[in-house]
Amino acid sequence: MKGSAVKAKQKSEGGILETVKVIVQALLIALVVRTLLFQPFNIPSGSLVPTLLVGDYLFVSKYSYGYSRYSIPFGPPVMDGRVWGSEPQRGDIAVFKLPADNATDYIKRVVGLPGDRVQMIDGRLYINGEMVVREEAEPFVTTDPFGRTVSVPRFLETLPDGTQHHIIERDGDRGFWDNTEVYTVPEGHYFMMGDNRDNSTDSRDLSSVGYVPYENFVGRAEIIFFSIDEDASAWRLWEWPWTVRWERILDQIR
Repeated sequence: MKGSAVKAKQKSEGGILETVKVIVQALLIALVVRTLLFQPFNIPSGSLVPTLLVGDYLFVSKYSYGYSRYSIPFGPPVMDGRVWGSEPQRGDIAVFKLPADNATDYIKRVVGLPGDRVQMIDGRLYINGEMVVREEAEPFVTTDPFGRTVSVPRFLETLPDGTQHHIIERDGDRGFWDNTEVYTVPEGHYFMMGDNRDNSTDSRDLSSVGYVPYENFVGRAEIIFFSIDEDASAWRLWEWPWTVRWERILDQIR
């Protein structure tokens, strides 16, 4: 009996050890995937409406721009600059660490490249002195600053390299950031803007965001893997049939 008890105890301990090993291996694989390949990200604000909505969950490719200290969780100071770097392209939607604290995740669209001159005049975007082409599209339904449902102007904007995306002007062409100074983007930095031009804290606000260093880029937004209504709770599975935005799942982000 005593020998049987010892064997049972050894078997139990071996089972626990195997479980711990599996958990540790799974955590290491998840860490590698998150650090080197893809990081999940959810949209907390409406600054990129109509392209991205509050309640969208997406994957950000970490390898798109190479790797910096901010590719690693918590951004430890283990390296300077980037390795295997690839420069962001105009029109990319990218996640970056806010330069003010190098910790807060922001997501915006790359509008200005190093050396560019960027300016807003009467709601129109100018890059290097040339007005960016925009075409009127169907109005977009969103909310105003008081939470009321409103229909606002939507436009198809074409950046100098030919990249096209939709923007909205909630306050028309007379919003707070619709007339600005000329911003000259420093070398090694990028100018980021939201597609919701009148409801986005971005590089136009030099005191809050300003120019974003190349090192601060985390990755490029690639695909929406889940989307749920802004006021819904993802954990309420029984509500999914009418709260999940099924038509947005697996949408590529442009």
